[in-house]
Amino acid sequence: MPPRPITFQPVRVLIVEDERKLAEAVASALRAEHYDVVLAPTGTEGWQHAHQDVFDLVVLDLMLPGRSGLEILQSLRQRQLGTPVLILTARDGVDDRVLGLDLGADDYLVKPFALPELLARIRALLRRGRLSEVVRLKAADLELDLVTRRAQRGQRPLELTAREFELLEYLLRHQGHMVSREMLAREVWKEPRRATPLDNVIDVQMTRLRRKVDVDAGERLIHTVRGVGFVLKEGGP
Repeated sequence: MPPRPITFQPVRVLIVEDERKLAEAVASALRAEHYDVVLAPTGTEGWQHAHQDVFDLVVLDLMLPGRSGLEILQSLRQRQLGTPVLILTARDGVDDRVLGLDLGADDYLVKPFALPELLARIRALLRRGRLSEVVRLKAADLELDLVTRRAQRGQRPLELTAREFELLEYLLRHQGHMVSREMLAREVWKEPRRATPLDNVIDVQMTRLRRKVDVDAGERLIHTVRGVGFVLKEGGP
């Protein structure tokens, strides 16, 4: 019986922020980390998104046109929604922080802030919550954590480059199914119309990845399907 493919659901983040440049910078940083991001430039839109859709985390400004951030936060907690909420605000007074936390915020970051700190706090909130199973991909004793961006085979950590991590993530998301070089060029390299095929580049990267994943392992997981592509699965190709 062939192994069942891993069910993958990206982490969904709602950003409610009326400063356009800041909101776009935060969204860009999160998307680079493979989060699914929805932007809401007003409190009214943020309230609608928060109550009509499901998110794994909310990044929430306090001072917004329409409904305030505190109003949105309070309404979420009144509905018994445990979605982690990270408040972003220019208010740095102790009373404001205490009010936000008392209303149910999980963390508080004062503007201006550094994007790496924001990303670290988001990862911490996700690890603290119920999402560890959703954002972790696994096959046999190979495990990939999409929040911390760490990989390991058994007890052995894998030192992967950013491209190798993306390749392994794609293979795990399609576990048990063949992926072609064309699929990798389109989905991982984002170059579907490149004049020169990426086959040689893909093969080199895949060879390096296979060495890291399968070296000293009792079972090979990454297999080449000659003339077609690659497959990650337990057992033969």
